[in-house]
Amino acid sequence: MAGQMTPEKPTEIHRGHLSLVLILGSLTAFAPLAIDMYLPAFPAIAAHFGTSAGAVQGTLAAYFIGMALGQSVIGPLADRYGRLPPLMIGILAFAAASAGVAYAPSIEWMTVMRFLQAFSGCAGIVISRAMVRDLFDEKQSAQIYSLLMLVMGAAPILAPLLGGFYVAHFDWSYIFLSMSAFALFISAVVWRYLGETLPPQKRVKRNFVSVLRAYLALCGDRPYVAFTLANAFISGSMFAYITGSSFIFIRHFGLEPEEFAFVFGANAFCFIIGAQVNARLLRRFSGRDIMAVAMSVHLIGAVTLLMVSLLAPMAIIPFIATLFVLLTCGGFIGANAVAAAMSRASNNIGAAAALNGVVQFGMAACGGALVGALNNGTAIPMAAVIVGLSIAGTLSRLAAR
Repeated sequence: MAGQMTPEKPTEIHRGHLSLVLILGSLTAFAPLAIDMYLPAFPAIAAHFGTSAGAVQGTLAAYFIGMALGQSVIGPLADRYGRLPPLMIGILAFAAASAGVAYAPSIEWMTVMRFLQAFSGCAGIVISRAMVRDLFDEKQSAQIYSLLMLVMGAAPILAPLLGGFYVAHFDWSYIFLSMSAFALFISAVVWRYLGETLPPQKRVKRNFVSVLRAYLALCGDRPYVAFTLANAFISGSMFAYITGSSFIFIRHFGLEPEEFAFVFGANAFCFIIGAQVNARLLRRFSGRDIMAVAMSVHLIGAVTLLMVSLLAPMAIIPFIATLFVLLTCGGFIGANAVAAAMSRASNNIGAAAALNGVVQFGMAACGGALVGALNNGTAIPMAAVIVGLSIAGTLSRLAAR
């Protein structure tokens, strides 16, 4: 296994260890792969199990819940045992659960396996964030998170395309078998090349009560809570779009699965552009100022999306164009909000990363569940949920002052 990385020279690591960004980006890609790759298969899965669209969307909500709960457990474990042991266990468990989804005999079994897949796979997200905070300050962290989005942003572009290919030419189960194979490959890369970033003398021995106290202390830090909520609400709006997009584009607008995959990938590319422009702007402006502007534009875009859905329900071009704006803003907001929140952590970095992820994916579960519950065959429920979450995110950022 690679030797320990030393957090004493963050600038040197930033310039000379691009492999770190690639590996951490691959780890954070677990979530978008497991979410986005099977979106084109929603109608096929519903037909396979003879169930409703809402039941299939429920498997996505179960994934979000698993992401939230898993991070609350893995974060403290990463503070106590180091970053690598829980990361390796999580990756291997994700591979096993992915195979379990592929061979699910019922939609109920698939829902349970999706929960387990998320519970274990979230180790990649929470530990990646903790590793970045181990090594970098707030501004450098925002730049690194932006670079991670470049790597993980390729997943939402490629994943639906690959998923649509499987649905068109093979079977939806191949989607999850490929996830399992990817996880096994990444586990070998991590074991060989990724070093430990939390030395033994900095690990925190905690019992349940001390873990609870660490979380309560973070909840008492107003800026941490405000930035965490801002990130969660904007992420929730994005996952509301992800949950509703497949049925809206395929059934409402009448696109083929391959066409939907192309549109979805184009939206993901806008997210990448936003993240990379953000990394350049950070050389001249603070992440918090950039986030303020991006969230204002996001709110305007969300209201516009709702107006388009109400007044021109079949106008697909303005609908897609508005989504482009929203996803681009997401690329600016995510990295800066996470960096601002994590800058408040000192001794509880793993717990801070975990709580940030718990709130983020908890809100994603709520946003996705709302879209599924309100589904009426149009884009209006999704647009309305996005507006509400955008307003909440804006108010949360203002509360950080």
